[in-house]
Order: sequence, then C-alpha cells, then structure tokens
Amino acid sequence: MARPKRRYVCTECGSVATRWQGQCGDCSQWNTLVEDAPETKFAARHDLSSGGRSFAFETLDEPTRPLDRRSTGIREFDRALGGGLVPGSAILMGGEPGIGKSTLLLQASAAIAGAGGDAVYVSGEEATGQIRMRAARLGLSKAPLKLAAATSVRDILTTLGQGGPPDLLIVDSIQTMHSDQIEGAPGTVSQVRASAFELIRYAKETGCALVLVGHVTKDGNIAGPRVLEHMVDTVMSFEGERSHQYRILRSLKNRFGAVDEIGVFAMEGHGLDEVANPSSLFLSGREEPIPGAAVFPALEGTRPVLVEIQALIVRLQSGATPRRAVVGWDSGRLAMLLAVLESRCGLNFSTAEVYLNVAGGYRLADPAADLAVAAALVSALADRPLPGGSVWFGETALSGEVRPVSHASLRQKEAAKLGFSVACGPADAGGDVEGMRYRDVAIITALVDRVMASA
Repeated sequence: MARPKRRYVCTECGSVATRWQGQCGDCSQWNTLVEDAPETKFAARHDLSSGGRSFAFETLDEPTRPLDRRSTGIREFDRALGGGLVPGSAILMGGEPGIGKSTLLLQASAAIAGAGGDAVYVSGEEATGQIRMRAARLGLSKAPLKLAAATSVRDILTTLGQGGPPDLLIVDSIQTMHSDQIEGAPGTVSQVRASAFELIRYAKETGCALVLVGHVTKDGNIAGPRVLEHMVDTVMSFEGERSHQYRILRSLKNRFGAVDEIGVFAMEGHGLDEVANPSSLFLSGREEPIPGAAVFPALEGTRPVLVEIQALIVRLQSGATPRRAVVGWDSGRLAMLLAVLESRCGLNFSTAEVYLNVAGGYRLADPAADLAVAAALVSALADRPLPGGSVWFGETALSGEVRPVSHASLRQKEAAKLGFSVACGPADAGGDVEGMRYRDVAIITALVDRVMASA
C-alpha cells in the first residue's frame, strides 16, 4: 500500500504545500504552514450533478420570524453581542491566557441557568472540580448549571442528543476538541475544522446558542485555520492588559449586530464587574491641565469613550538616534504625523525623543485620534498645557488639512456629560451641542497657533 503523502495547509490563506517551509509562498506569512490530514482523492468519474435531494427556493419578501434574542444577564456582554444571544448562532471568543474568558462565560452561563434557562458548560482544559472551585469564588455555587469535562465531540453530541437541546452550550476550548473521524492530534487544522463544523451544525439544527473559546497566537490572532472565523456568526476578542484592571469585549464580526461594539468590564476579586461609564477608567481625574496631555473622544461601535493621550518630548544633546516609543497607538501613524508637523508647521522633532502613551492601557484604532495626538505632541514640545476642559478629534491629511470624522455630535455629547466644555475638531463637524462650545481647526497650523496662544 502506497504511503499517504503529507500536505501542509497555511492557516492564513488556506493554500496547500507538499512540504513544510518557513514562509507561505502565496501570502508570504511566516510559520503558518501546519500539517493536515491526507487529501482524499476522488475517481475521475465522480459526479455530483445528480442523485442529491432537491430543495425549494425562497424569495426576499417572504415573512421571516424576527430574531428572538436571549439576554446573558450581563448588560455589557449583551451590548457587544448586539442585544443578546441569537438562538442557533455560533460565537467564537478569543483572548490571551488568563484574561478572563472562562470567568466571563461562567458568569453568563450561570446567570442564564439561574433565570430558568438550560445552560451547559463543557471544558476540555479543566476538571469539573476546578470549575466548581472558581464558581464558589465567584459566588455562583447555587446556579443550576450543567458541567462536564470532555474532549470528544462524538461523546458531547451523543450526550446532548439524549435530551432536549440547551439554550446555551459553551465549549472551552475548541483547540482541545477532537473527532474520531479525523486523523491527527487535537489542535491541528483538520481537527479544529472538523470539530467546529460538527458543533456548529448541531447548533444550527437544534437552535442552541453555541460559544466556542479559542486560543490565540503570540500575535493576538485566533489560533487554528482562518476558515474557523468564517464558519461562525460572531467573532469576539477579549482584550486587556494584565497589569490593568479593565477588560474590553470587542465584536470583530457579527452577523446579527454592529461590528466594533464593545463591552467594558473591571476585574475584581469576585469576578468581572460591568463598567457603565468606561470613560472614567481612562481619564486621569486631575484638576489642573499639564503639558503633553490631550483628551480624545474615541468611538467604539456606537459607544463613545473618552481617553487621555499623553506625549513626552526629550531633547538630545548628543548625536544619538532619537527613539520613538508608542503604547496604544500605531507607530507608523505617529511617524506620519511627526512628518506632517515638521513639514507643514516647521516644528523640529528630529533631534528629540518622542514618547506617546494612551492612558489606561487602551488601544486606539480610530483615525479621528490624529488631532488629539498632534495636540499632545505640540503641547509637550512647547511645554504648554492645552486649554482646560477641551477635547480634540479629527483626521489629519498629509497636506495638513483636518478632515471630518463620523458622529462628531455623539462624541461631543459624551464629553459634555463628563464636564468638558470645549470641543476642537474639523471645520464642518456640525457646530455646538448643548453644554459644549465648538472651535474648528481647519488646518494643522491653526492647532499650533492655538496651543502657543494658550499660555
């Protein structure tokens, strides 16, 4: 019998190679080729054009049952999901080890079970005794939650098939599951794909809401094949720094709600607490303004969050190469913004070290942060604080123009709630809102003039 040929599948683009190599030849990503099960060869006469079961087509105007969401009992979790759990949906949640994924899901499943729902928690990483110990620490020992420690998908589906489908099924984690129909150890591409497919099919057929916990790589991406993210309905990322108290549950993909919605939590001794006002986590709370600090009203989905951007400029006396250190923002965008300030405003950063930090360990991806970062840099360079009670937002073009951003009024209203009185942004952002005075900054040079005149 001929020995089956090995093949290697890229976890990023899905391309197939006959031998392992460090870099994928199609997408040029490094260390993404993993061994897959032998490819099944079909006969030349294999034909799928007949012999199947025919089905009926439907039209777009046919009546459809509205989504009947179930609350998880945690408002911030419901917010990130778009309003709650959708029956028959499949959710993939990723996050770094120890960030609190299992704690959050244990709290949510216990809340559903306590409200009269049927919740099942299957762990492939912990024994049931360990889960009970965590539940006791969280004060959830009395919740009628069904626990199991299993890794065989066949055993899990056989057990669930003996009764009615649960309202919520949590599998922690998908990398520990295995199917006896596929060769390979748990965690391989073929095993993860096959196990996820069987569990998702069960959820779709029975109307059970399924949550799969996924491991992440050192780059922060969910481990396993990229097709896993395509198979599920919702992809969520649980983020945060271990040295900080806060945690952010971010929706990266959602077929039933808005993308980039977030839920904010604080890690306490008794578990994860909801944070109704997340802006309070990322503002310093000091009374007097200091040089190099600017407040930016970020927008996460439909939720505005105020964060503080801090900049520090250190002049060098020798000819050493100056450093550029960034925490919480894109270093490439900082380099572009420094070039704009030097070219359009005549400022000199080439002989100075530049340090930029987003307070509280928050990570910014909103392009509207350009103006706030520029304001913090100019303020630090001039050693002059920005006007008190001011927020800054706007995207900066290479020409020095400050471009408009989305939902300017929503950003201003959130700032007004927290006591800010002045908003500085693009010229056509809509003007004043109740409790806020709007001052337009049409070009980046106007920002420099405003900072220099604030002394």
